[in-house]
Amino acid sequence: MHLFSILLASLLAVSDSLITHDTLMLQLEEVTVSASAVKQQQMQTSMSTVHADKLFLEQRFEGSLSRTLSLLPGVQASKIGSSQSRPAIRGMGFNRLAVIHDGIRHEGQQWGDDHGLEIDMFSINRVEVLKGPSALLYGSDAIGGALVLSSATVPDKPVGGSVHLFTRSNNLLFGTSVRLEGRHQRLFWRVNATYQDYADYKVPTDSIEYYSYRIPLYNRTLRNTAGREADGSLVLGYAGLHLHSCVKVFETYAESGFFANAHGLEVRLSDIDYDRSRRDMDLPCQQVNHLKVLWHTVWSHDKWNMTTDMAWQHNLRREKSEPVSHGYMPTPPDELERQFSKHTLTAHLHAQWYVQERHTLHFGANAEWQHNRHSGWGFIIPDYDNITAGICASERWDVNSSLSLNAGVRYDYAGIRTYAYSDWYPTPVNGEPVYQERAKDLNSHFHSFTWSGGVNYCPGNWWLKANIGKGFRVPIAKELAADGINYHIFRYEQGNAALRPEESYQTDMSAGYEDGIWTAQIDPFVGYFPNYIYLSPTAYYKEGLQVYQYAESRVIRTGAEAQLTCRPLQWLELHIQGEYLFARQLSGDKCGYSLPFAPPWQVMPQVKFLWEAGKKHSAWDGYAAVYARVTGAQHDIVPPEKLTDGWWTLNLSAGQTFPLDKCTLNLTLNAENILNTKYYDHTSFYRLINVPETGWNVSVMVSVDF
Repeated sequence: MHLFSILLASLLAVSDSLITHDTLMLQLEEVTVSASAVKQQQMQTSMSTVHADKLFLEQRFEGSLSRTLSLLPGVQASKIGSSQSRPAIRGMGFNRLAVIHDGIRHEGQQWGDDHGLEIDMFSINRVEVLKGPSALLYGSDAIGGALVLSSATVPDKPVGGSVHLFTRSNNLLFGTSVRLEGRHQRLFWRVNATYQDYADYKVPTDSIEYYSYRIPLYNRTLRNTAGREADGSLVLGYAGLHLHSCVKVFETYAESGFFANAHGLEVRLSDIDYDRSRRDMDLPCQQVNHLKVLWHTVWSHDKWNMTTDMAWQHNLRREKSEPVSHGYMPTPPDELERQFSKHTLTAHLHAQWYVQERHTLHFGANAEWQHNRHSGWGFIIPDYDNITAGICASERWDVNSSLSLNAGVRYDYAGIRTYAYSDWYPTPVNGEPVYQERAKDLNSHFHSFTWSGGVNYCPGNWWLKANIGKGFRVPIAKELAADGINYHIFRYEQGNAALRPEESYQTDMSAGYEDGIWTAQIDPFVGYFPNYIYLSPTAYYKEGLQVYQYAESRVIRTGAEAQLTCRPLQWLELHIQGEYLFARQLSGDKCGYSLPFAPPWQVMPQVKFLWEAGKKHSAWDGYAAVYARVTGAQHDIVPPEKLTDGWWTLNLSAGQTFPLDKCTLNLTLNAENILNTKYYDHTSFYRLINVPETGWNVSVMVSVDF
C-alpha cells in the first residue's frame, strides 16, 4: 500500500496549512470538469480510490451522507428506514470500515446497526474513499477500507459563509444548514449549524409480513419512523508559515423512532395510536448524542513536517421501549431499555522526512483508549474497556516522473476487557431462582504485524497502479460477548470468546485512460481471509427469535468496479459505472455459501446535459441529467437469507447556478424512483420483514454562498 502518498493526501485534506488548502480547493473545483484532475488524484496513491467534493454532496443529496456516497462506484449504504444508514465499501461496513473525520477515527457505537454516522454532512468539504485494507494507515477496523472525511479549509476572506435550505417529499423532510467563517491575518474561525426534521416515510405497499403475520400500513406509511437531527461545530485556528494549529468541536444530536412493528409483535396490543400523526415519535425510539473535541497541529520545514492530532469523543445512545414483560422478566420499571455511554481518547503522530529529492520516509504512531458502559433493563453487550496502539514506517521512491514505488510495515497491539453481567431478575432453573449470567469477565490481548507495497506508473494518457497488502481487525465486544436480542435485525445474537483477530491478504489494481474526451477506469481486486468473522444462524430459538452465533471461516472475495465517461460535445456528457462482488466461504458450517448481506451487481448509466459556462466558475453553471440504477438479483445467499429479485429505477437530477453581485445562488433538484417502482434492497435490514424501499421521492435544495 502506498502509505506515504495516502498519508500525504490525508494531510492535504486535514492539515489546514495555507498553501495546501488553497491548492486543494482549486483541485476540488476541477474534479467535475478536468480529466487531468482525475488522473492526478488517482496517482496520489497505489490503492483504489474514489473522491467526492462538496459540490457532489450537494448536487446528489439523498437524505444522508451514506446514501449520497452510495452513488460512487464500490460504495454501498446499509439502510434502516429513510434517514438512518451506514456506509459500506465493497460490501464491508460497520467495524470493518474506518471512518476518519478530520484526521481522527470516528468512534460511535460501531456494534449498532440501526443508526447512521454522527457527522454533519454539510460540514464536509471533501471525501476520499480508500478501497481495500487500510490497516497500515489507520489500524484495526480498516480491513475493508477507509472513508476519509475532511472539513479542513482555511477561509480566504474576513467574513463569508453559506446558507442551505432543503426538503424531501417522501418523508416530508425540511432542513437548513448555516455556515459562517472568517479570517483575520493568521487567525481564522468557522461556525456550522444544521437542523432537519422528517416524518414517517411512505412505501409502495399496503402491508408487510412479519413472522407470518400480515401487518397493514395506514396510508402506505411506515409508522413511527419520524425523527429530527441537530448538528453544530466550531473551529478556532492559527495559520502561520511553519506552524498551523486549530481546535475543533463537533456535536450531533439525533432522535428517531423505530418502525413499531419491527420491534416485536406486542405492539399489536399497545395503547399507542401510531397512526395519529406522521411527525410524532412514539415508543420505541432512540436518542444519540455525539460530542467530539480535537486539536490538530502541523509543524513544517523544508525537509520535514510533523502532524499531531489529539481528540476526545463521547457517544451517548439511549433506546426506549414500552415496559412490557418478556419471558421470566417482569414488567420493567421505566422506558429506558438500553443506554450506552462511550468515551474515547485518541492521539496520533505523523512525521515525514524528505531524505532526497526522490525519497521520502514516513513514520507514524497512534494510541486509543475506549471506555463503554451500559445501563437500562435490556442487554446485548457488556461493559468494556479497549486500548490499541500502533507504529508504522514507510518509504516512497519516485524513480522518475512516471514511476513511483512504495512499501511500508506496521505493528499493532490491542487489549480488550469485557465485564461480567447477570440478569436483574431471577429465572427458575431446576425449581430454584437463578440470576442468569449473560457475560463473563474476559481479558484478551492481540498483536498484529501488517505490511503493504505498491507501484504507480503513468505513461502518457494512461495510469496503472497495483497494491498488495495485509490487513487485520480486532474482534469487538459484541463479537466476543454479545448475548441478547438485536430487534432491528430480528435475531438473538451470541458472542464467541474464542475468536481470533481477523486477517486479510488483498491485491488491488487500477488501470485508467483519459484524453479530454474519454475517461475510463477499472479497479479489480482479490482478497483472502484466513479467519473471517460472521454471524452464523443456528437451529435454536431464544425469546422467540432465532439464535445467531459468531463464528470464523476462511473466505475469498473478488470483484471489480469500472466506469467510462465520454464528452463528445461541450454540452453533453455520457457516463456509465458498474460494480460486481463475488464472495465464497471455504470452511465452516456454511462452506460453499456466500456472505450475509452481500450486495448484488449494479450498473448505473447516465446522460448529462450542461449549459452556459459561468465567468466565475470552472464548472458549467447549469446541468440536467437522467440516470438509472440497475441492480441484479441476489440469489447467492446464506440461509436463512431471502432471495432478492433484481430491480431498476429511473432518476432525474438538475441544477443551476446564478452568480449575483456579492453572492452565488444555487438550485438543485433530484427526483428518485420517478416510476414509483416497488423493489427490495438486499442490503437493507428491513428487507427481512418484506419492507420495500421508498417510492418516488423529490429533493430540492436552495443554497446561497457569500
